[in-house]
Amino acid sequence: MKFKDYYAALELERDADGDAIKKAYRRLARRTHPDVAKEPGAEERFKEISEAYQTLSDPEKRQAYDDLGRHRSGEEFSPPPDWESRFWREGNRQGSQPGSQPAGQEVDLADLFEQMGFGGSGGFAGSGGFGGTGGFGQQAGGFPVRGQDLEVIAELTLEQAAQGSEVAFTLSVPSCRADGGMTREPRSGTIRVPRGVADGERLRVPGRGGPGHGGGPAGDLFLEIRLKPHPRFRPLGHDLYLELPIAPWEAALGAEIELPTLTGTARVSVRPGMRNGQKLRLAGKGLPRRKEGAGDLYGVIQIVMPEQIGDRERELYRELAEASAFNPRPSFEGAPTHG
Repeated sequence: MKFKDYYAALELERDADGDAIKKAYRRLARRTHPDVAKEPGAEERFKEISEAYQTLSDPEKRQAYDDLGRHRSGEEFSPPPDWESRFWREGNRQGSQPGSQPAGQEVDLADLFEQMGFGGSGGFAGSGGFGGTGGFGQQAGGFPVRGQDLEVIAELTLEQAAQGSEVAFTLSVPSCRADGGMTREPRSGTIRVPRGVADGERLRVPGRGGPGHGGGPAGDLFLEIRLKPHPRFRPLGHDLYLELPIAPWEAALGAEIELPTLTGTARVSVRPGMRNGQKLRLAGKGLPRRKEGAGDLYGVIQIVMPEQIGDRERELYRELAEASAFNPRPSFEGAPTHG
């Protein structure tokens, strides 16, 4: 059979006492439990740690393990000649001793200790990892483990973000099967999102995540807010931006313009001489904040030329060109020419 270094699995020296073994197990199990850890291989590591703890935490099993001698992890070995007579208990099922295995059948070290007739009621998790039907909290050291935090993306319209809304969600939650393996179960529900959330904001809902184990509390549910594209408004935090088209004569002469807001309309004054890209600010007309107040609404000036003009408009443009001294390209003056 292949040797397993249980001390190395728990990151301990061989002279570690019982308290050190328990502390090491609790520290490593919390880090590698499949409901908590997200890195690849965490479940196999957790099983390895559980198997090591079940042996080293029992004085009789630990003595039997120590008497196997020191070997490299994964090295093929056989128990010393008198090892079976000192540690094997009478009353085990016939043919269960390591020497009685059929030729060619691999014997696992965990299975060997499980077959031995040690006393106690704890059982042995072995390669099953979680062990029995008592669940992680009972068989794996008797301490509570907090459930896994879960994340959901909540897509809202700007109107829903401004007013608050209920969001439906569906996700899969990790859970332990009776045989100790891991599975994922679907969960659906609704959550009330408060008014005034912003794009990219992350909300925490306590106790709505994965279930705890061994009496541990449930994890939390996190909602990542994503605002759907709007046909008019572009959000930036709690501020809103709106393209504000104006005619050339409105830009030149100024105008009073009615523009849309999230809750209705508002009138703004365009000053004479405004240019493309300049902004008009309407204070408090953006997305509301959760506690108090609201962001601002910015109208971004876009001067729009008519696609078609009539004869009278063309005549007026000619008169304007003759009367105006305005030069839109002053930087071009004095540029060298090449013939």
